[in-house]
Amino acid sequence: MTLIAARPGAGTPRPYRFPAVVRREVAGGRVVAAHLPGQNLAVAVLLLDAGAGREPVGKEGLGGVLAKALEEGTAQRDATTFALAVEGLGTELVTGLDWDSFQVSVQVPVDRLSAAVELLAEAVRTPRLDPDDVRRVRDDEATALRMDWANPGPRADAALRADLFGADNRWGRPMYGDPDSVAALDVEDVTVFHSEWFLRPGTLIVAGDLDRLDLDALAAAAFAGTGGGPAERGGPIEVPLHTGRRILLVDRPGSVQSTLRLGHPSPHRAHPDHVPMTLAGTVLGGAFTSRLNHLIREVRGYTYGIRGDFASSRRFGRFAVSSGVQNAVTAPALVEAVGEITRTQVGGVTADELAVASSWRAGQLSVELQSPRAIASALTTLVVHDLPDDYHARLREALLAADVAEVSAAAAAHLHPESLTLVVEGDAAVIRDELIATGLGEVTDATL
Repeated sequence: MTLIAARPGAGTPRPYRFPAVVRREVAGGRVVAAHLPGQNLAVAVLLLDAGAGREPVGKEGLGGVLAKALEEGTAQRDATTFALAVEGLGTELVTGLDWDSFQVSVQVPVDRLSAAVELLAEAVRTPRLDPDDVRRVRDDEATALRMDWANPGPRADAALRADLFGADNRWGRPMYGDPDSVAALDVEDVTVFHSEWFLRPGTLIVAGDLDRLDLDALAAAAFAGTGGGPAERGGPIEVPLHTGRRILLVDRPGSVQSTLRLGHPSPHRAHPDHVPMTLAGTVLGGAFTSRLNHLIREVRGYTYGIRGDFASSRRFGRFAVSSGVQNAVTAPALVEAVGEITRTQVGGVTADELAVASSWRAGQLSVELQSPRAIASALTTLVVHDLPDDYHARLREALLAADVAEVSAAAAAHLHPESLTLVVEGDAAVIRDELIATGLGEVTDATL
């Protein structure tokens, strides 16, 4: 038997053209749409500036509870009647929450979009928010979080975020809250958050055959009964880097594996280095063929998989690496990972690595941005991050045109191996001494 060890080369990216973007102001809100001629499905997304970043410190999880509460009926219809109305259109309300926005969307045949948007607006603007329903939803969400937090990972993620951004502000706490923060929410917290952020017009995103849609009528339905102008969005948050590496140990007694989370702050989404930074992250850890995965998985055999990349929101970002390894190789896996990050920061990327990364990233656009829902998601990116209308039309060319010098410069500028926080969730009694022996940084116990 002969094993083929050589990786295949980069293929030719498929051609792609992003549809033209249409913008208009209607009924106090904004409409951003993309024309998809001949497409029989249409998507509408109501985009609100009500992301997790709007939640008060100590009230983390409000957005998640409210998202579930929107399914419990409206001022006009009880939960069953409303659900039947939505199902009668052959659709469902899909909610989404991130740091910057709250989204509610529907996908239906073009001729049903008007009725679907009316139901969407009814749920968002006039939810029933019966106290008993809100408390039940809250308790269900808290229970789900307790189950999730019983697994490896969430506590390590929370420890890393708190160390990078500070637990005394919202950015330094979990996006969806934790079991205790959600369980402590009361009905008034939810109703006040709704009245403050969900009655503003927001932006209606539409992707479909605009020749068969009345954007003005859709906007009038989406923005009916709203008021108030846009809230202050704030600029990028300046997050200082640590002056040295540190290891935070999250004790998980009896665990036979260690969960690894390595990270440091990085630029916000609209930063001019976003494309070369993304490609540097792809070469380092953002794909199966990445340096980290090749070294830690294929060469060393320490893990089933390891990933590292840059992620960013409107106001801040972070570089992070995540993996899981056996106790016996926890320390060497950390040493190797930090070493690979350092090598990339110091030496940059190679032409062959960049060719694979840029071809893959550009090729994804040809595959992913095809459906109305994917186009609508791309439009939300433009709105949330104040990007130009031709951003996605130019993105493929930008990915393919990036050169080794540009991507290597981004790696040098935005990777900071000497400032990494290394979070290890595992059996402290078993792994502590070996972590200290690595000399990667002072080992302290994480407080959660």
